[in-house]
Amino acid sequence: MTRQSRVVTPSLTLDELLGQSSWFTQLDAPTRGQVRAEVSERAIGVGQSLGHHGERQHFWFGMLEGLIKWSITAQDGRTVTLGGQSVGSWFGEGTLIRNAPRQSELIALRDSRVAQVPLATFNWLRQHQPAFNEFLLLQVNERLHWFMGSVAARGLLDTDSLVARALVGMVHPLLNPAGERHLQLSQEELANLATVSRQTCNKAMMRFKDSGLVRTEYGGIVVLDLAGLQAIAQ
Repeated sequence: MTRQSRVVTPSLTLDELLGQSSWFTQLDAPTRGQVRAEVSERAIGVGQSLGHHGERQHFWFGMLEGLIKWSITAQDGRTVTLGGQSVGSWFGEGTLIRNAPRQSELIALRDSRVAQVPLATFNWLRQHQPAFNEFLLLQVNERLHWFMGSVAARGLLDTDSLVARALVGMVHPLLNPAGERHLQLSQEELANLATVSRQTCNKAMMRFKDSGLVRTEYGGIVVLDLAGLQAIAQ
């Protein structure tokens, strides 16, 4: 019997993340040096919060390792998952731009590490660096488009479509800048992102595998036919 090799979990250093981020590479050398000196790193254990509803946010975040979900929880305990952030992505700009308390929870679905750009640095970049503002504009536009689709999905799509949409979302350039098709994502985490039960998610994944859309491997899910998943997710 062939033993499956363990999949290495994607992980970036601060310098690697910044070096592949277009907003950072377009800065001049002195500005890059100053920003790099002000960026810090934070570890978040599985199940822990990076930001609670109602809190003031003091950093802009970049994913170095792990997986973090956005969610909103009602007073009766019901939860809606808005999406997930994977390695290489940047998030949290909306709350900083609004200068208002958080309206969602940021929860680590596995042990994670994030880069933290201080609010003062974030605001300085917005005021003095046009390329940074262009990056933010594209981010906000893409996120708005995705969230609008998510609202429609909750009312219009069946459970297979919700699972497909969660998978497509994890390949979206906003959440997965490297475009990795091998997602370091368990089926339990996928069910959490799709806001369906684990059993429902497993049944959908079996149908996707039978149709040649995905393959499951030790440590993750491989997207084989993105166009096929996109068709189901619409």
